[in-house]
Amino acid sequence: MSAALIDGVAQGEALRERVRDAVRGLSALGTTPGLAVVLVGDDPASRVYVRNKSARTVEAGMRSFDHRLPDDVSEAELLDVIRMLNADEAVDGILVQLPLPPQIDAAKVLLAIDPAKDVDGFHPVNAGRLATGQPALVPCTPLGCVILAKSVRPSLSGLEAVVVGRSNIVGKPVAQLLLAESCTVTVAHSRTRNLPEVCRRADLLVAAIGRPEMIPGDWIKPGAIVIDVGINRVPSPAGGEGRTRLVGDVNFAEAREVAGAITPVPGGVGPMTIACLLRNTVQAACARRGLPLAQALA
Repeated sequence: MSAALIDGVAQGEALRERVRDAVRGLSALGTTPGLAVVLVGDDPASRVYVRNKSARTVEAGMRSFDHRLPDDVSEAELLDVIRMLNADEAVDGILVQLPLPPQIDAAKVLLAIDPAKDVDGFHPVNAGRLATGQPALVPCTPLGCVILAKSVRPSLSGLEAVVVGRSNIVGKPVAQLLLAESCTVTVAHSRTRNLPEVCRRADLLVAAIGRPEMIPGDWIKPGAIVIDVGINRVPSPAGGEGRTRLVGDVNFAEAREVAGAITPVPGGVGPMTIACLLRNTVQAACARRGLPLAQALA
């Protein structure tokens, strides 16, 4: 029997609808959340992504502030923009689109963002709060992974979870979130011994490696929940020269025959990222004004 598909498009739309409801409630109190996105350079993929973020922000009833800087902008100039946004009371969330050009130290830029406005959840203050179980702005993709897993099984308590990948952006924060859900968590990586056996233990497997279809079906425990974070572009076997397709870090066709539920690529984790960004902006707006986070978003 094939695994159930975890529909990230539908889950993302449901979360955005909850965000719209929360924003309407805040607007009635005289507060309209605002999200500022800073884009350096003219990378086509980043430009499309930023345009989509801005459109979703406005669609949710929030204010969108776009700052587009040339590719040769200096680090000092970019830091000046960050300081300006930190001081702007109309801005509740600040997102600097990565990657940045080589003349700019990305770590220094992320450190300069006010942690209370760090809707990407990358600032060490938010990472520390997450690790110690305190309220924090959480990275959007890991948050989306947990929401998708809970759409299949509302209580993850007691599950053995394996996270393959240890990045600061996905692997480490999703492990912290799963610990908070009372999972027993193993973080695996390129140096893990007997990786197939480690993966086969997982009731919940999160793949965040960045290697196309690295995890085959026989690494999956029968009935497991599989959350595939990977987005890899590979040559398309059914197209002409130059044609490509998107695949995850899991061999979807094989894993679907073993797993109980699985996210597709595309259409799984990806659509949740912007929805969680909007959620984080509402959370930041509430926290900055001493308002309770809407129960539907908690």
